[in-house]
Amino acid sequence: MTMHDNRKKQPRARWLAGLALGALMLSPAAQAETLQGALAKAYENNPTLTAARAQQRANDENVPIQRAGGLPSAGVGVDYQENLVLPGNAFFSPKRFVSVGGQVSVPIYQGGAVRNAVKAARYRVEAGQADLRATEASIFAQTVGAYMDVIRDQAIVRLNRNNVAVLRTNLEATSDRFEIGDLTRTDVAQSQARLALAEGDLRTAESNLIRSREAYIRLVGEAPVDLEAPPQLPGLPATVEDAVAIALNNNPDIEAADQLVHASRADIGVARAGRLPRLSATTGAGYNNNLNSIPAANTTAENATSSAQAGLSLTIPLFQGGRPAAQVRQAQSRSSQAIENYVAVERDVIAQTRGAYAAWQANEQIIAATQQAVSANALSLEGVRAENSVGTRSILDILNAEQEYLNTQVQLVSARRNAYVAAFSLLAAMGKAEARDLGIEGGPLYDPEVNYRRVRGQIFDWADDPRPQQQATDTRGVPAADAVVPPASDANLTPQ
Repeated sequence: MTMHDNRKKQPRARWLAGLALGALMLSPAAQAETLQGALAKAYENNPTLTAARAQQRANDENVPIQRAGGLPSAGVGVDYQENLVLPGNAFFSPKRFVSVGGQVSVPIYQGGAVRNAVKAARYRVEAGQADLRATEASIFAQTVGAYMDVIRDQAIVRLNRNNVAVLRTNLEATSDRFEIGDLTRTDVAQSQARLALAEGDLRTAESNLIRSREAYIRLVGEAPVDLEAPPQLPGLPATVEDAVAIALNNNPDIEAADQLVHASRADIGVARAGRLPRLSATTGAGYNNNLNSIPAANTTAENATSSAQAGLSLTIPLFQGGRPAAQVRQAQSRSSQAIENYVAVERDVIAQTRGAYAAWQANEQIIAATQQAVSANALSLEGVRAENSVGTRSILDILNAEQEYLNTQVQLVSARRNAYVAAFSLLAAMGKAEARDLGIEGGPLYDPEVNYRRVRGQIFDWADDPRPQQQATDTRGVPAADAVVPPASDANLTPQ
């Protein structure tokens, strides 16, 4: 039994609590959005994810399609003919007739082609289900990134707006001191230049915020409103070795590649069946009626006849121009390709896991260092302003200190965002960033196994599904994003 089989037995009737149980409990009247809420909306409405589910349902149908090749087939034919011009022996020819015939064919032995084709289809269903898990984790990772981008860019806009306000006040004070001869025109020009640059930086920050909000809308389907601080992420590994070990056992890309290796081996059996004997049983019956169109003088022919027959049909291939061997070699080469692809996927997963772990750890250290830099620059700015008041520091010194303070604040909120996104990417690489792993509020999880069980044994030719309907929500009615930010601090970037 594979690990995926064990996973499928886990209950999926409710959202599983995983992200900081109870950390973000909101009152019914609250309008703020949580990360869990954003992930739930993306899980329900993201078109990439709903399309992947539809693709997997189509993949499920390959099993009954391949199984149909080993089941009996039956058909009925009806033929009516009117002879407009009778031949010279019309004495024996009817003017019209109708015939009805039916036949049932039962495959008995096909060299293992059907059995191996069904086996390959089942493996590809398993691979598709793993791919669906990977798509789900990818959408969640993108949503977390968009969520954190909005929070980060809102903080950066606030910082830049505050910087513009401070520089505008500095310019006014510098101009007043210039009027009384305390400062030079150079000091005024320096203040004007810094204010102009700050206003440009603010426009850039506002543009980045709009872009981040539009990316959020694209993924979630709704505009971000008053985003709450993200919860602490559960299950982060203590070492990179632990992370890699978990990833090798749980990453859905590895599982999909493994299932495709098994499917490719079953394909070899399908190809080998092309040079083996095939045996089938057939039975049929027919009825012919001349519709009383035989001349009355003809006493030997009957107006109505019937027939029935049964038999066996054996086909033994003797020579096919090398086609079967070529097909076997082709399937073997594709199996080799699948094996190498598995190794490549495993390498990618290891590299992604190690890279995400390194990025997470590095940004955690950057956060600690930048927090110290923010505190030091705040103290430095206060000192420079005090020293300027007694004439030991210039206006340019104040402007430089303010810029350094702003830069470290921006670096801090960016590092917090990067650390959280890297940590979530690490969970995704470890196979721990799916809906069942996250504390998302909503209805029952989508289980692809339900549809597979529904269709795998279908043999009725008219068992169609309802007409396809759009599942994901469109965003045409969502207003265009703007750069308005709610009054808050960059503490929103700090996980609760």
